[in-house]
Amino acid sequence: MRILVSNDDGVHSPGIHTLARVAQRFGDVRIVAPDVEQSAMSHAITVRRPLHYNATRIEGIEAYRVDGTPADCVALGTHHWERVDLVLTGINLGLNIGHNIWHSGTVAAAKQASFLGIPAIAFSAPVDETGAEPDFTQLEPYVAEVIEMFLDTPDLPLLNVNFPLSPTSLRWTRMSVRHYEGFVVPGEDPMGRQHYWFAERTRERVEEETDRWAIEQGYVSLTPLRLNLTDDDRLDRAIAHAKAAATTS
Repeated sequence: MRILVSNDDGVHSPGIHTLARVAQRFGDVRIVAPDVEQSAMSHAITVRRPLHYNATRIEGIEAYRVDGTPADCVALGTHHWERVDLVLTGINLGLNIGHNIWHSGTVAAAKQASFLGIPAIAFSAPVDETGAEPDFTQLEPYVAEVIEMFLDTPDLPLLNVNFPLSPTSLRWTRMSVRHYEGFVVPGEDPMGRQHYWFAERTRERVEEETDRWAIEQGYVSLTPLRLNLTDDDRLDRAIAHAKAAATTS
């Protein structure tokens, strides 16, 4: 089995090293990741300039760094390594739950694989209140368990996985859709120039059986994702409404 590993934190992130080591238990591994951090890039792709694909070595694993986005890395990685069987992304430094899924580069890299017809899993872990990195050694058994389960589960093309600080077990979840109050925090840099931070606070309680709820309960959250964003129920209602309006007009 050929397993391509990528992320959005950069090729030298400790999370990608852990993920690649665990992935070696399941097949041949190659790392293709951004040369610098590309967090919150979502599914951006580079179209206005050429990209560079340069070899590097990471703990004895074949690896390449790309001066592009996470989605670029998966697209180039699968181009240079034909017949990739599985794409793994992460382990991201920071959770990708709820609305964060929309702008996560880690999840977007997995989505890019799914666009290409390759099964993919995105992995993310929290940083604590001090910004300290998670204990990746503690997460390794759960990474292996998720990969093994994923490979044994039929019709599961895209999976988003998030770890709590101290995992206890796996839990299937849905995406949290809590609403947030966004606001802008102005500030001033050392040169006296005005700058701004985007920030947010939640407006609703966490919904049970969601990814955010699972993390709060100490579970590893497993959320199947899909590429088709169509709201089928509302589409059907809109069509029925249009037909009814046409009949009465």
